[in-house]
This record gives sequence, structure tokens and C-alpha cells, in this order.
Amino acid sequence: MTKLWGGRFTKTAEEWVDAFGASIGFDQALVMEDIQGSLAHVTMLGKCGILSSEETEQIKAGLETLREKAKAGELEFSVQNEDIHLNLEKFLIDEIGPVGGKLHTGRSRNDQVATDMHLYLRNETKNIMEAVRNVQQALLNQASSHVETLIPGYTHLQRAQPVSFAHHLMAYFWMLERDFSRFEDSLKRVNVSPLGAGALAGTTFPIDRAYSAELLGFDGIYENSLDAVSDRDFIVEFLSASSVTMMHLSRLCEELILWSSQEFQFIEMDDAFATGSSIMPQKKNPDMAELIRGKTGRVYGGLFSLLTTLKGLPLAYNKDMQEDKEGMFDAVHTVKGSLKIFAGMIDTMDVRTEVMEKAVHNDFSNATELADYLASKGLPFRDAHEVVGKLVLTAINKGVFLLDLAYEDFKQAHELFEKDIYEVLEPKTVVARRNSAGGTGFEQVRIALKKAEAILGVHADT
Repeated sequence: MTKLWGGRFTKTAEEWVDAFGASIGFDQALVMEDIQGSLAHVTMLGKCGILSSEETEQIKAGLETLREKAKAGELEFSVQNEDIHLNLEKFLIDEIGPVGGKLHTGRSRNDQVATDMHLYLRNETKNIMEAVRNVQQALLNQASSHVETLIPGYTHLQRAQPVSFAHHLMAYFWMLERDFSRFEDSLKRVNVSPLGAGALAGTTFPIDRAYSAELLGFDGIYENSLDAVSDRDFIVEFLSASSVTMMHLSRLCEELILWSSQEFQFIEMDDAFATGSSIMPQKKNPDMAELIRGKTGRVYGGLFSLLTTLKGLPLAYNKDMQEDKEGMFDAVHTVKGSLKIFAGMIDTMDVRTEVMEKAVHNDFSNATELADYLASKGLPFRDAHEVVGKLVLTAINKGVFLLDLAYEDFKQAHELFEKDIYEVLEPKTVVARRNSAGGTGFEQVRIALKKAEAILGVHADT
């Protein structure tokens, strides 16, 4: 088969070489975007008088036919035609005759593929933003039910201070809020049109790039034709935002995995998001959380792969840039899938409040409260810290916790202790008193929930 670009060549490549160089195996995912871009391009060619109105309408009708066939899965792509652009051009010529070859007037595959990817990422970024909101809603739903449910807070994976379980969950809400804003901000760079930049230098035809950009819903055009076809920083930025989002999901996955273990038993995952063992009948494995944690590396890989591909490329287009797509497609698939699973996992998990309650009573996570108590009575905090450290050691030696110590033990440690110390040490008191802005105090948590509801409410109304 003669290539659409084959006029200059006297020899054709062997099939395996064609297969190695072809991108149709993955860039067929851009079929709808390619047709969308072509419809805008041909409409612009007609408006500018570069094509006659009859030619314009013929080509538009042919493209609409191809769009319907693509929706129905009736297009059979060929490696011989290399990529989505040449495949569709071949289909168009087969559909409407030689006039289909005029579609490529005033553009190159270089600006065509860049346009496709801008359109693709614009759509998928918005889909991912919607999925982020769904996870935030699931976190908010759970948090709203557990404002006064207590859980040990950890540093170094060691018991630190008790916190509201709602406060813990909402930490991830705010991480995801920043993720949402990163995707939202990236749309400013995504929603720019490279169409009409040509191969690298523009075109001699009197095209109207602003008009085709308007037809495609872009905010503007690339101001430099070389830049338009040779950079993929908008994909790098998307992969970066995706990597941060996956990192946040992975961190919560790690906690869900720990919390659902026999050692913690703080939660139980719904059966829909767990699996069993082929040999151990008692097992219930948090596989979906483990998979998301594992898939995070795939998204990181896409980011580093593209950065490495781009770092040594001279202007303008190079075949290396064919490697920009698979990582992008994989990241979109992975992030969307992970967010969808996550919303379900959080919505359906069973929170074992009684186990959490027991946990915060059977530890020394209220020790800081003792130091604050003494400091509030005038003892320098460093001295208070030493007094409490010795009290903790006393309790350890007696095999009890701070609330189990006799009043005499406190008075012996320091004369400033009064009988109200037992109320001060109660975990709920410990949490409730931490009422500084953004803290775990119940009043502050309820304020944070109201702010989160407002954010999601505004989103729902738009």
C-alpha cells in the first residue's frame, strides 16, 4: 500500500518496521478528538475561502459519517496507515473521494496531534476533577458521622495524641482540594490551540487560527508555531498533578490497609473492595487499596518518562514525541479508576468506633495534656515535660496508664497537680480542648465540615 506521504520514497519498509513505528495501536483513543479538530479546521478553510462551500460541506459530511462509525466501533484501523490522522484521512477519501485529501490543506500532523491531545486532556482533566469531588464527598459523608469518634493520632507510626476521626479523614479532603485546584489551574495551559501552526513554521494559506480555536472552545492560540508543535509541558503538568493526587490516595490506602488489619481493627472494608485467599479461608485482603498504592508508581513512571523524552529534544517536532501518549493515556485511566474505587471504599467502609475508643484509652497519648496543664499553672514547659516523662515511666513500671495512676502519684510528681487532672486526661477532653484554628477540637472540626460542605455545594451548583 502506498503511504499518503510516500511520493519521495522509492522503497517501502518491511511490515515489522512499520509496526514498530506505528502509533495507531494507542493513538486511536484520539479518534473523536481528531474528527472534532478536523471539523473545525475544514469549517475554517471554508470561511477563509481556501475551500469552496461545496468542498467544505462534502468533507464535513464525510467526517460526520466517520464520527458515527467511530461511535459504533465500525472503523478498522491499519498499522500501514501509521497513526490516527492518516487512518482517518484514508477513511475520508474512501468515503467521499479525492476531495477528502483537501482536508489537510494548511495543517500538518504535527499541529494536528497536538490539537488532539489538548482536546483529549481538556475533557479528561474535567472528568478527573469530577472524580476528585466524588471522593471528597465520600470523605465528608464519613467525617460528618464521626466528629466525636476518637482515634489515636500518630507520628513515626507511634501513638502521639488522640484526634477526632473526622479530623483525620478531612486531612485528605484538603489534600484533594489542592489536587483539584492543580488540575483546574492546569486547564489554563491545556485550553490553548496549536491548530494552524503547521509542521513548525505556520502556513502560506490565509487561515484564521483564532476562528478554529473559537470553534473548538479554546481560550486562545499558541503565539509561536515552533512552541505549538514541539512542547508537551501541558502533559507534563497533567502527569505531575496526577502523580501528586495518586500520592495522596496511596497514603490513605496505606492507612486503610493498616486500620483493617487484625492488629488495628479500626475499620472493615466492604466485601466489594476486598478479596480472599486461595488457601487461607479466613482471609479478607484489602486488595483494592493495595492496587491503588501499587498503581501510583505507574503514574510516576509516566511523568518521569515524558520528562526524560523531552529533555534533549531540539526544536521542533521529533519522532521521540510519539512517546508522549501512552503514559498520558495510562495515567488518565489509572487516576480515574483509582478515584472511582476510592469513593466506593470510603463510602462503604465500616468504622469500628468501639475499637478506636478502647485504643485511645489504652495508651499514653494524653501525656502532652499533663505538660500543658502544668505549664498553664506557671511551670516552664521544659520542666513540665520532664515531670510528665517521669510520670509516664512510673505508669509503665506499674503496668498501667496515666488515668489509672493514684492521685498520690500525681502529687508526688509535682504539687501543682489537682484532682481535676482526671477530667483533663479524659481522651474526649483532650481532643475537645485543642480548639485552635484548624485543630482537632470538635468545634473546629464542625467549622471545617461547614467549609467543606460550602466548597462541594458551590461545585454542585455550577
